Amino acid sequence: MDTLNFYRDTIEKILREYANIPYSYGEIEEHLIIDSERNHFLLVDVGWQQKKRVHGCLTHIQIIDNKIWIQRDGIEDGIANDLVNAGIPKSQIVLGFHPPAVRHHTEFAVS
Repeated sequence: MDTLNFYRDTIEKILREYANIPYSYGEIEEHLIIDSERNHFLLVDVGWQQKKRVHGCLTHIQIIDNKIWIQRDGIEDGIANDLVNAGIPKSQIVLGFHPPAVRHHTEFAVS
């Protein structure tokens, strides 16, 4: 399997696992949105918590220039370590939610 397909399959598998975890409160559903053509992967919350509308992006991952960019990470323990545990090197993961000047202080790719 080539690298791009490995990345796509790995991201989808991990996000599907998170999408299948039910919320313990409210009437909130997780929706996994995948744009394979442009390599976007989003996990979106939709529903109600009491009388408050819930709608937002929990996680947004992109594949850009053969690297995985985590643009938003609302996963409690962070999704980057899930990617590493699945066999993706830290050198191929960019924490895009950090400013460029801060990224070199992480264990992950700068860009």
